[in-house]
Amino acid sequence: MKFKTILAVGVALTALAFTVAAPAQTYKAEYKMSLVLGPAFPWGKGGELWANLVKERTQGRINIKLYPGVSLIQGDQTREFSAIRQGVIDMAIGSTINWSPQVKELNLFSLPFLMPDYAAADALTQGDVGKDIFKTLEKAGVVPLAWGENGYREISNSKLAIKTPADMKGLKIRVVGSPLFLDTFTALGANPTQMSFADAQPALATGAVDGQENPMSIFTVAKLHNSAQKHITMWGYVNDPLIFVVNKDIWMSWTEGDRAIVRQAAIDAGKQEVVIARKGLSEADRPLLREVANLGVTVTQLTPAERAAFVTATRPVYDKWKNKIGATLVNNAEKAIAARK
Repeated sequence: MKFKTILAVGVALTALAFTVAAPAQTYKAEYKMSLVLGPAFPWGKGGELWANLVKERTQGRINIKLYPGVSLIQGDQTREFSAIRQGVIDMAIGSTINWSPQVKELNLFSLPFLMPDYAAADALTQGDVGKDIFKTLEKAGVVPLAWGENGYREISNSKLAIKTPADMKGLKIRVVGSPLFLDTFTALGANPTQMSFADAQPALATGAVDGQENPMSIFTVAKLHNSAQKHITMWGYVNDPLIFVVNKDIWMSWTEGDRAIVRQAAIDAGKQEVVIARKGLSEADRPLLREVANLGVTVTQLTPAERAAFVTATRPVYDKWKNKIGATLVNNAEKAIAARK
């Protein structure tokens, strides 16, 4: 009996040791996180925060390396989502704009003038609409964990102060690779030109394109005032939320405890990143605009009536894409925004 007892205990301990050790054997020495922008920008800072929190809280079990410039896929932003599903990328903080060609519901956030303020953006990402979007992403083959923010996209150019849709006629504006963006700028009479942000900077400097639209954090960090962008209009036509995701196979390779750690780290990093992205713009006096004006840039802030003219000009695009995105989702978003505090 004693021998059998000792044998049974030995087998049990071996099995337990194997159970404990097995998950560690499936862990990679390093996980690849894809980002469009590096830590100099709020977007990349969010990635850095997430990676550091995960490393600290897992005591080094999960180590993450950042790959800015979507370098894992040769800089092609629109291929990022597919690469995550395929396992080329382990983790990412991605733009709803860049992933919208693969997940049509993400075009919701690119509907022109849907979100008039930060409270409207929060009403979507932090409410039932955000949960529905995450369910859609899960069905599409990734694990979404948290929201961040790239910010409201403002329009700059080298020619004139834009105050009316007529001011945009014929302007060559660099836009991201989204059919909805093409429709929006075409409706405003501009000449939208698709190109990566890396290609956009020299194109702006040489005058190959007249203008671009991006969050103010990108305008300032990238020093676009040195690329002939002497006029910027604060029209807030689109806010670009960011999404923290993990490849599904990678996610399942981690223990349940580590999955919980990675999820909470993403939520915590996302909240910090949103604060960073809004710094200088969410305050009543918007000090960042003074800083930009001091660089020799003409900053135009639209009156409600001026903004309404842009809303009217782009409404046919809004209505067209509402059906493409899904009328129910858009209706729910409109209701959430109307009920915001």
